[in-house]
Amino acid sequence: MRKSTRLSKKSLAQKIQLKWDWMLANDDLSFYGGISILSDNIHEFMDEHLKVRKRISSNTYNTARAVTNSLRAYLKSINVKIVTDITIKVLDGYIDHLSCGAKTKKNHMIEIRQMLKRAVIEGLLSKNPAEHVTLPRIIKAEIHRPLDRYDLEVIFKDAGAWRPYFEFLYYTGLRAGDVAMLTYGNIDKKRKVIVSLIRKSRRIHEVPISNVLLNQIGDLGADQPLFPTLYSQSDRSLNDNLAKPRKFLQGILKANGKKKATLHSFRATFNNTLRDMGLSIEDRAVLLAHSSSETTKIYTHPNLALAFEYINKMPDFSYLDP
Repeated sequence: MRKSTRLSKKSLAQKIQLKWDWMLANDDLSFYGGISILSDNIHEFMDEHLKVRKRISSNTYNTARAVTNSLRAYLKSINVKIVTDITIKVLDGYIDHLSCGAKTKKNHMIEIRQMLKRAVIEGLLSKNPAEHVTLPRIIKAEIHRPLDRYDLEVIFKDAGAWRPYFEFLYYTGLRAGDVAMLTYGNIDKKRKVIVSLIRKSRRIHEVPISNVLLNQIGDLGADQPLFPTLYSQSDRSLNDNLAKPRKFLQGILKANGKKKATLHSFRATFNNTLRDMGLSIEDRAVLLAHSSSETTKIYTHPNLALAFEYINKMPDFSYLDP
């Protein structure tokens, strides 16, 4: 059991620490005053950390809980039971133990570093071992790569129940979350447009909807979501739901020997396809619900008739049998 003297002068700090050690040996804990004693037990220490993280936000708490649960399991496997036994070597072993990517390993260590920072402040550790762990190098990859014709053919052929959702991503260029939040009330069939709040810009946008999609849309209630299994008013639940089609998409590509891509790849493909067909950057910026083009020219009046003409010229994969 340790308590920080909070003194910068080493000699004075040592004298005070010796006095505290003598008092502790005589079961005199008065020097702790009203300050709570932080347990050295790894489980109690982590539980205390989670209480603190919960004060910040539910997302912070959920991240901390996931990391501490993973770390608990690893420490149990190597018989580490107290905080003072957490060393650089132990944390290096934990990093090697994780089966996730380099970026996720870094995120784990950020959370652990924050947790052990308090152990240093409270005097349980003399230094933070998480600050000295060797992390794998993060290799930047083109994860949102555009999809080529062969990619699209195998995706739509094997998409199964996710095909309507993938087609909406491909023919609208909207973000995955924005498509997941669409309701039948967002579809104006008479004007052939989607009228929807774009979550990132917090603005209402109108984008044309292709004939391929119009022919698939029924006439359910205005409040009914187009994709009930994805729709959620909670950002966290929405992100969790989007993992399902993303993993399915990546499974199709992997099975066909193609490089990894994401749901956002449909958006990149939409932009590149219209670019190759000759649609201007300003018109594409509006269709993609950007606030401006690369030249920062604000463009708020899309030519919907022209855009509708272009999107109906996009390569059609609806002929592919599922």
